[in-house]
Amino acid sequence: MPRRVEDWLRQAERDLNHARHALDDGDYEWACFASQQAAEKALKGLVQHLGGDAFGHSILKLLQDLPPAVRPGRRLLQIGAQLDKFYIPTRYPNSFDWGAPMDYFGEEDARKAIEYAETILEYAKRKIAG
Repeated sequence: MPRRVEDWLRQAERDLNHARHALDDGDYEWACFASQQAAEKALKGLVQHLGGDAFGHSILKLLQDLPPAVRPGRRLLQIGAQLDKFYIPTRYPNSFDWGAPMDYFGEEDARKAIEYAETILEYAKRKIAG
């Protein structure tokens, strides 16, 4: 099976760029979701670089499952947990008792999600670069 590390990272960068555009457009829930996707894909690239294959969508789990030599500290695990919160509720109205995701996610959420995704992406790139 060919290694697809570069493909994962390229798509992570593109998803992060999409998050920035969504922020600019005021589509805050989509900025949050695209940020989560960017971080997930960056980590899947890292896992593949390390010779593994990653499944699932939890950034926290992907981080926790990294080998001890590259496993991050507590702060990055907290960032992963925060980004995981943007996977489902940003897209589905039934995540809430009332309203749609657009009613619950604002500019501050989007800015923070983008910042978190940038942090995860940079972490993955550093580990891949060695």
